[in-house]
Amino acid sequence: MLLSVVLPVYNEQEVLPVLFQVLPKVLEKIGCDYELIFIDDGSRDSTRNLLNTAAESDSRVKVLGFSRNFGQQAAITAGLDFANGDAVVVMDADMQDPPELLESMVEQFKKGFDVVSTQRIARDGESVFKKATASAFYSLMQKAVDERLPPQCGDFRLFSRGAVQAIRKFREQHRFMRGLVAWLGLRETIIQFHRPARAAGETKYSPIKLVQLAWTAISSFSAMPLKACLYAGLSLTLFGVAYSLYAIYAAMFVATTAPGWSSLVCFQLIFNGATLTAVGLVGDYVGRIYDESKQRPLYVLGDSVNIEASGSNHRVVWINPPDDSVEQNSHVYRTPQIYRPSLVTEQKRAA
Repeated sequence: MLLSVVLPVYNEQEVLPVLFQVLPKVLEKIGCDYELIFIDDGSRDSTRNLLNTAAESDSRVKVLGFSRNFGQQAAITAGLDFANGDAVVVMDADMQDPPELLESMVEQFKKGFDVVSTQRIARDGESVFKKATASAFYSLMQKAVDERLPPQCGDFRLFSRGAVQAIRKFREQHRFMRGLVAWLGLRETIIQFHRPARAAGETKYSPIKLVQLAWTAISSFSAMPLKACLYAGLSLTLFGVAYSLYAIYAAMFVATTAPGWSSLVCFQLIFNGATLTAVGLVGDYVGRIYDESKQRPLYVLGDSVNIEASGSNHRVVWINPPDDSVEQNSHVYRTPQIYRPSLVTEQKRAA
């Protein structure tokens, strides 16, 4: 059995030495072949140098380097694209996803589960605000995205080979991996754990990024915001009709006039604000459709270590492929599977 461990990293120079000390020992204890696939998501510190050094000393350590920061979801996608294992684990490199859980996860995989998820029952080293926003995030995801999303389950998961092949079929630009897993409806089990504090460094997920992730998840899997705008518009329309009837009644039978300019200004602000909000939501959805229509790559690989070029990755650009023969292979282009600027130019000339 080959176990692939996918680890997205971004500016993690402080924690990588600790990870390299602990993770291999855990994997050796499991007693199976393994590969470590690190995806450098455009780090600006010494992360890449540490990864290259580890990869040069151990061929089981593999490195994919993004040309810039594409985000955690794209990094996870890249790791799954190049994972060769019978089972694939996605985990963070900050040691908050305990490597010691891998043995239990592999045991559940051997029982026939396609997905083994981990659920946090406690979170050390986090403020009350962070814990509250995390709980609100998962509650919102269940209501707005998919009720099958288990609470307090992040991206620390094990996937079977079949599950990985299924996930690879999803190539949308705006990605929320947890939602994709829930949508597939795979056979899943959950392992609970106590989440420790980071071994070193600082978290890369600020509250703003958490909000952005939540909006990406909602807009990618649900039209609920648009429906909410529809319901709000209908409610405001009914309120406006009711108020108009009241104004007519007051003028004709109560001998009083309708409220003055202050009321009109307030109502105008409410109605105009609601209109602009609805237009903005529609515009955001249209913008995402526009992004998908361009079919741009999900990520761009600058270079790699111990990675072989693959013809199974759709919507990927590889600037410096490890094997030049792949670029000369016309079958890879006609599929099309790997996009390269030179091949695209050749197609245009042929046309």
